[in-house]
Amino acid sequence: MTEIALNAPEMFDLSGRVAFVTGAGSGIGQRIALGLAQCGADIACLDRRTDGGLNDTVGLIEGAGRKAISIAADVTSKTALTDAVAKTESDLGPLAISVNAAGIANANPAEEMEEEQYQSLMDINMKGIFLSCQAQANAMLRHGKGSIINIASMSGIIVNKGLDQVHYNASKAGVIHMSKSMAMEWVSRGVRVNSISPGYTATPMNTRPEMIHQTKEFETQTPMGRMASVNEMVGPAIFLASDASSFCTGVDLLVDGGFCCW
Repeated sequence: MTEIALNAPEMFDLSGRVAFVTGAGSGIGQRIALGLAQCGADIACLDRRTDGGLNDTVGLIEGAGRKAISIAADVTSKTALTDAVAKTESDLGPLAISVNAAGIANANPAEEMEEEQYQSLMDINMKGIFLSCQAQANAMLRHGKGSIINIASMSGIIVNKGLDQVHYNASKAGVIHMSKSMAMEWVSRGVRVNSISPGYTATPMNTRPEMIHQTKEFETQTPMGRMASVNEMVGPAIFLASDASSFCTGVDLLVDGGFCCW
């Protein structure tokens, strides 16, 4: 029998590793940041929010017994991201894990959409992911190892019925393929790049009172009959961040309640 060198729980242990999470001030990014900390990582939390969300995230992480720093910055700024990664390594140690969850969503019919609406979303959802990965990989490539996880969407694979969001769908399709392309550029240099494509998820953006009718539609359209909770994005992120996924790169992991099967 082949010797088993690592038991299953150890494969998911992130003790001693440093993670960098964008969009950490709320929603999926906040919950993943806490989940990584609960598995042993120290976390640099980045967001452009000014409503205290970052401080809340840092408090939750410190409550879990891990170190955390907050960085208020915009993912559309290359300089800000380069500085943020440098601060992360100076304050916490060598960067090993990155989760890029910063993103926005809005809708308008394609024939009516203003250029500014299109461009501002693309700047955050695609340019922001690219610049984040670039800054993170420049550190990881120096260390010869690392795991980058980009939050995409099932909207990068399908077109959501009833939602006029051509720019959003295109941005998430771009994130998926950009992640695969980066994975292949860095595959021989120790840096893995994967993406997670959530289905409809009960984030603060999707659970506003004015969204109640749309939320019911989301639930009806999903085979499991409900939206995901943000907690259900934590396990996939831990898997892709940890040694449990050491042979996975260029993967887009669908977490959609079966939506893309229909």
